[in-house]
Amino acid sequence: MAVLTTRKLGATVGAEVLGVDRRQLLSDDTLPKACMEALEENGVLVFRELFIDDETQVAFSKRLDDVGKAEPAALPRIFNVTLDPTKSSTAAYLRGTVYWHIDGAQDDVPSKATMLSAHVISATGGETEFASTYAAYDDLTDAEKAECEDLRVLHSLEASQRLVYPDPTPEQLAGWRSKPDKEHPLVWQHRSGRRSLVIGVSASHVVGRELADGRALLADLLERSTAPARVYRHEWSVGDLVLWDNTGVMHRVQPYDPTSGREMHRTTMSGDEPIR
Repeated sequence: MAVLTTRKLGATVGAEVLGVDRRQLLSDDTLPKACMEALEENGVLVFRELFIDDETQVAFSKRLDDVGKAEPAALPRIFNVTLDPTKSSTAAYLRGTVYWHIDGAQDDVPSKATMLSAHVISATGGETEFASTYAAYDDLTDAEKAECEDLRVLHSLEASQRLVYPDPTPEQLAGWRSKPDKEHPLVWQHRSGRRSLVIGVSASHVVGRELADGRALLADLLERSTAPARVYRHEWSVGDLVLWDNTGVMHRVQPYDPTSGREMHRTTMSGDEPIR
């Protein structure tokens, strides 16, 4: 299989992969490269109702993680995405995923891509939405691009968690602040030549700008880049597998009942490109 057959799902992001079954994930030697090329073009790839187990997901993630790398990456691991505190020690933190974000915005090198498989879905809510940060940059006027090129933004865990917990306890504050803040350029100049905006809920403020003015700019960019016509919303079925480019796509989950039992299994592909 040299080229994937895909069907566009959104105007600026998202495509469904057609004609691939779960056996091919580990047996087709041409699939990993084809997937990563399609991911670069579409930002999000949807494989409907593959019903893969954790072993297959980890192994397929490993194959994607090694594409284009001289040395094998560390084996990806399953991370349980659930709001059930008996199943995940990060359940309280995951309540913040209802806001737009990229994974690892406080890291020097964010993960390249994220893979999510649906094991239990909620009766209502729980859809995952995606918006292209490449398209967000491309949509700016020339004057706006020139303005944004020189700006830097501070990203913090506290910025994202305060929306969920507006009156934090001292223990919560200490926990948030134990993870260092990270300053990034507002415009990520990728080695491919493409540019994307580094925005989302973790963006606290624009460095060197008056606080209200900088936050107004960030809010405006976020609102414009996530307008309904620019968003792909995935309505999950059990067995679905979704892969997205974490370096050029933001995502969020629609609110759902924490007691619904919703459970997704996540793997991430290690990043190899710093934000610069």
